[in-house]
Amino acid sequence: MGSYLIPVLLEHGYEVEVIDLLWFGNHLPPGLKVVRRDLLECKEPDLEGYEQVIFLAGLSNDPMAEFDPSANFLSNGALPSYLAYIAKRAGVKRFVYGSSCSVYGYTVNQLYDEESPVTCGYPYGISKLQGERGVLQMQDRDFSVVALRKGTVCGYSPRMRMDLIVNTMFKSAMTQRFVTVNNASIWRPILDIRDAAMAYLRAIQADHSINGVYNIASGNYTVGHVGDMVKHRVERLTGERVAIQIKQIQDFRNYKVTIEKAKTYLGFQPQYSVEDIIEDLFAHASSYGDYNQDSFYNIRVFQKMVAAQRRQPQGHGEGAEPVRSGPPGVAVEGSKDKNVGRQAASVGV
Repeated sequence: MGSYLIPVLLEHGYEVEVIDLLWFGNHLPPGLKVVRRDLLECKEPDLEGYEQVIFLAGLSNDPMAEFDPSANFLSNGALPSYLAYIAKRAGVKRFVYGSSCSVYGYTVNQLYDEESPVTCGYPYGISKLQGERGVLQMQDRDFSVVALRKGTVCGYSPRMRMDLIVNTMFKSAMTQRFVTVNNASIWRPILDIRDAAMAYLRAIQADHSINGVYNIASGNYTVGHVGDMVKHRVERLTGERVAIQIKQIQDFRNYKVTIEKAKTYLGFQPQYSVEDIIEDLFAHASSYGDYNQDSFYNIRVFQKMVAAQRRQPQGHGEGAEPVRSGPPGVAVEGSKDKNVGRQAASVGV
């Protein structure tokens, strides 16, 4: 998310700095200031002078959370609360938290808004909800907190991923000429990465009286519908037939959401659909190389890093980052100069 969002912020005139451990490499614009640091080692002076902090750090999906639940709860629950705490003490005016619609868990035939029950019983969704509640606890008249409950972000990014529903199906259609649908009836809110970037932009531009939780999605789709769209669009783009395989695998996530609150209070208006995501993925196909390379899959990168850490003492050897508190980090800002008047945004990448 950060590698796509930061160029958007720069295009809109914001000054940006990044704090990140660079687990997934550096895919940021040349010349951008990047501080390589564990976020739990950040102190108040590190955030002084910034107007806004955008938190994109943490473990980013269910496989990573299931692989290391303790790191998941630390990175997604405790870490954002700690950063919001020191940001407020440092004089930051707003904290934007990248949350997830995964907090809703399993719902049946209901369109969920921000006041609906949050019932997820699995590590990732629980930890994202803990992060939300921790940062919102800091909110007051002088410290705005906005939590964006995003749908599954899909599409092309400079730091490419193939472990996201539309991207995964696109990869399969392109490389194997078939699409697998594990459960056609399950609902998902899908979020084009371009719409996601606009949601963050709307959040940092909102009046400082705006606070709270906001659902963010481009649209709600069943997994079966996504599979059909990938199949037919790739067939049209390539001129080759793509088969589709339907399975009946139980899924513990099933939810669709309304984004009316974000439209009303943030001015968020999604512009893209699943078909647009597929078109954009295809437009960048020449840049992917091996669709199966480990760097495209967060869980593979994480597992390799944990294995490397276990092979050698912490703090010794190149690349031996402490996984205990080492999620990808925060990116930053508008301006440190109080007289410039530019907004600051601190973002994890």
